[in-house]
Amino acid sequence: MSTQRINALLAMLDRGQDSALLRYSLGNEYLSMENFEEAALHLQSAVGLDRNYSAAWKQLGRALAQLNRDGEAIAAYREGIDIAEKNGDRQAAKEMTVFLKRLLKKQGG
Repeated sequence: MSTQRINALLAMLDRGQDSALLRYSLGNEYLSMENFEEAALHLQSAVGLDRNYSAAWKQLGRALAQLNRDGEAIAAYREGIDIAEKNGDRQAAKEMTVFLKRLLKKQGG
């Protein structure tokens, strides 16, 4: 199912329908397929198109952490937490805080 969904989303992108939601959707599909590199690329585009998209920041941090790009994941979570708090998205901020703490602990600090 994910391959079909990805193909449909990529077709939308090819038609010039680029948006933060489209990139977020692609990122999520690639995450579900454990293609973390592609996921990170699309999620970076999502936050580039909409810096206030806290869910995209959370998933970007997740993809980067899976790629062992911990420094970038930490930065994504920190940015995402700040944005989520400003937007009143307490659940996303709480989740990203947990993920951030795990990464910091992994790094020994």
